[in-house]
Amino acid sequence: MNPRRPDLLAAGAALVTVILWASAFVSIRSAGAHYSPGALALGRLLAGVLTLGIICLVRREGRPPRAAWPGILVSGILWFGVYMVVLNWGEQQVDAGTAALVVNIGPILIALLGARILGDALPPRLLAGMAVSFAGAVTVGLSMSGEGSSSLLGVVLCLLAAVAYAGGVVAQKPALGSASALQVTTYGCLVGAVVCLPFAGQLVHEAADAPVSATLNMVYLGVFPTALAFTTWAYALARTTAGRMGATTYAVPALVVLMSWLALGEVPGPLTLAGGVLCLAGVAVSRSRSRAAAAGPRPAKATESA
Repeated sequence: MNPRRPDLLAAGAALVTVILWASAFVSIRSAGAHYSPGALALGRLLAGVLTLGIICLVRREGRPPRAAWPGILVSGILWFGVYMVVLNWGEQQVDAGTAALVVNIGPILIALLGARILGDALPPRLLAGMAVSFAGAVTVGLSMSGEGSSSLLGVVLCLLAAVAYAGGVVAQKPALGSASALQVTTYGCLVGAVVCLPFAGQLVHEAADAPVSATLNMVYLGVFPTALAFTTWAYALARTTAGRMGATTYAVPALVVLMSWLALGEVPGPLTLAGGVLCLAGVAVSRSRSRAAAAGPRPAKATESA
């Protein structure tokens, strides 16, 4: 077996995650015009739970062990529940530049919390890459913000989303030590759906009036950016540090620019392209290793026999 195969599989899973999360922004723009933040989050989570539940039945996945439940509950409440609602709400209150600035604090918080709570290392390459990517994310956001406005409520909501995202990721990491990625994702999504049940009335009312395209986009969000992407995220997170996985998500703004260009015909300007390049460059730096680390420990020299 190729010794690098696990690393390649984890990198592939992370790539699937960031591509699907980037595609979510295009779908949210359609569904969000007809669904309120809470209703959209609940509909997305219900579609995700249904998809994940079917997969678990087919694979005969049992319930997670007791040791995994604290992490599943915390990540389900914070990341699947609070994060999805407040992010949908916050992005209705602020322009894209402000959202990019505030929400992209999340990966930085993940690295800091991971170091503090999980004992993850903070290598210089990770910190440097995150700094470059953060600058790129802000550049992309500012270049696409146009004449939008920002409110104090929107800034607070985006900040809460970033904190909930970071806390959810750091809580999820220990759970993956005793449960599979599919188990952690399925039950975390279920917890998030339960948290969002107060919005059930809004979802039913708005679904009756929403166009089919908006509802299909909501279902897409649940099946792919939630069920599939959160599972591939958990798979990759189980095989690397929380900080490095958080830094990987800085590729999302660059992919959003590309997808908006291809799907919506929104031609990016030079500043937007420059920001996207910075995002990708920072991710490359943050996930790289020094030559010494890549080579591993040097073998000891053989001593000559007497």
